[in-house]
Amino acid sequence: MNAEIISVGTELLLGHTVNTDASSVAQELAPAGINLLYACTVGDNPERLKSAVETALSRSDILITTGGLGPTGDDLTKETVAAASGKKLVMDRRSMEHIERYFHGRELGETQKKQAMLPEGCTVFPNEVGTAPGCGFRTESGKRVVMLPGPPSELIPMLKKYAVPFLAGGENASIVSHMVHVFGLGEGYVAERIADLCGRTAPTCATYAKSGEMFVRVTARAESAEKAEALCKPTVEELRKRLGAFCYGVDVESLEEAAVRLLAEKHLTVATAESCTGGLLAKRITDIPGSSDVFHMGAVTYANEIKTMLLGVPEETLKQYGAVSPQTARCMAKGVREKAGADLGVGITGIAGPGGGTPEKPVGLIYLALDNGKTVSVRKMEGGACGKGRGYLRNLAASNALDMIRRSVLNLGGVEDTAYSRESMKK
Repeated sequence: MNAEIISVGTELLLGHTVNTDASSVAQELAPAGINLLYACTVGDNPERLKSAVETALSRSDILITTGGLGPTGDDLTKETVAAASGKKLVMDRRSMEHIERYFHGRELGETQKKQAMLPEGCTVFPNEVGTAPGCGFRTESGKRVVMLPGPPSELIPMLKKYAVPFLAGGENASIVSHMVHVFGLGEGYVAERIADLCGRTAPTCATYAKSGEMFVRVTARAESAEKAEALCKPTVEELRKRLGAFCYGVDVESLEEAAVRLLAEKHLTVATAESCTGGLLAKRITDIPGSSDVFHMGAVTYANEIKTMLLGVPEETLKQYGAVSPQTARCMAKGVREKAGADLGVGITGIAGPGGGTPEKPVGLIYLALDNGKTVSVRKMEGGACGKGRGYLRNLAASNALDMIRRSVLNLGGVEDTAYSRESMKK
């Protein structure tokens, strides 16, 4: 089955609201054996919405709409979809009773009541959080239509509990996908190394770029989840083998999740001292649940005198080598580790821009140090990516620090290797 998503709402087109609904729906379709082929966003305009619905029904087996089921005047999804599908709207008694209970003690207007008007003969999806029910039905031509509310707090439970079972009913197929995450190599280089795998159809293999990293998606379709998984497994294992230490995990959310998980497994702790990243590394670590077990402290030491006072960076080091230097990064990492009593200490100092660079120390020059109590490793980032802006450089620096932690904990080597080093992969 091939599906299409139409997200409804002018606020989405204006950028006032980020469209997370389409992503949530897409993630639930694959395990149900449903291929998502198209996704579009339409404003609160009945004519444009009607055109989008007609197009979707002409080329896809399944149409899923999100948004536009509420009580306001611009909530026109049901009316428009029903008309395009040849369905009339009728009052659903149970949905009306739910709305009446929801507004108990308050005046119930006609706009609220219209939420209980649903396509005749549809399967109703109760809204256990809000007032607008969802629904699913088949058109005369056999196409399946599902309408879901826009707020994620209402959409996600309705999607999982009611919509997916409705769509998957009677289908004997499942799609399994795995994400192989890679840091330190560019998408083009990875694509070259796995070109033969990407040429297969069972499973399929495709590369995708993210900010500062990339991942490879492995997908297989079969009559059951177990058989689809069996198709994926050898390819995932082969990818891990070919990519080696550059692969930081499969189906993990982020590099920081992988790092925190490793630290917890090894019963290790870390402390961070940051200058140009302004606490971003500490934030990314502490964004992960359970990080309190592994993270001792984070210090943002912009000023030289604070580096000396708090971290013990010698004034002579700062005078002789400058704040942006491998020597200072080493002292920062050692100082914060000792100060916090942590197993690992990370120091980051550099020039994130847009100003402050010199010919000797250009924008984008960043030094990262990792102190494990025995040795201190330093990784150097140079200004090749400075054109991408301050935010990109800071985020890439934090990612490099997380990669250093990961490699150090696993004794992988390459702790000092700069990201996107082909030569390090050849060794």
